[in-house]
Amino acid sequence: MDETPKHRLSIVLPAHNEAANIERAVRAAIEVAGNYCADYEVIVVDDGSRDETAAIVSRLATEEHRVRLVQHAVNQGYGGALKSGFLAAKLDLVFFTDADNQFDLHELREFFSLIDRVDVVAGYRIKRCDPFFRKINALAWNYLVRALFYVPVRDIDCAFKLFRREVFDGLELESVGAMVNTELMVKLGRSGYRVVEVGVTHYPRTAGQPQGASLKVIFRAFSELATMHGRLSRMESAHLRPGSSQ
Repeated sequence: MDETPKHRLSIVLPAHNEAANIERAVRAAIEVAGNYCADYEVIVVDDGSRDETAAIVSRLATEEHRVRLVQHAVNQGYGGALKSGFLAAKLDLVFFTDADNQFDLHELREFFSLIDRVDVVAGYRIKRCDPFFRKINALAWNYLVRALFYVPVRDIDCAFKLFRREVFDGLELESVGAMVNTELMVKLGRSGYRVVEVGVTHYPRTAGQPQGASLKVIFRAFSELATMHGRLSRMESAHLRPGSSQ
């Protein structure tokens, strides 16, 4: 069987105050994409970091032309960072993960074997390695959004997802915070795109500080949930992708 790499991949890494992690994350992305892809780019979205995140990425970009820095002057939130990364992506496939090194990017190999037959390959954490209270918060959030919406995945906020580039054509993401994953997957699911799930390994964070458990992030997520609930609930069959069905 021909094992020659054929995929052209944009890797999006949203980052906020990840100076302790970003170089390792970028180099891991370069290694994996270099092994498994015919062409690739690594897009780091520095979301208003106050540390040396942007400076480190700028240095890496001088060493490797496939590394690109997208910089927000002020923090726009996780959703804002992802949207900037998706808009900047130029290649056939788009993958995103966080810059905290809690995933093994080599597990993308299995995703590549599936993406030619579906539109989205979504990871789910087989065993989540986060502090206890963050796991409880995440479990409650998952139950809530699954009760309010049809969500085509079991681990809505898992930051290990691979998309065909065309799913973003005409897709308008409004969330700027943690609600973005829910909005993204609800809209894709209701538009008839094919989604398959794959279990992935999750590792404890070993450097830097997590952002997702802050009160500001939690408040913004619930505020956006209230705003988006009516809009997502009103999505009609007219939004379905041509030839698809619910």
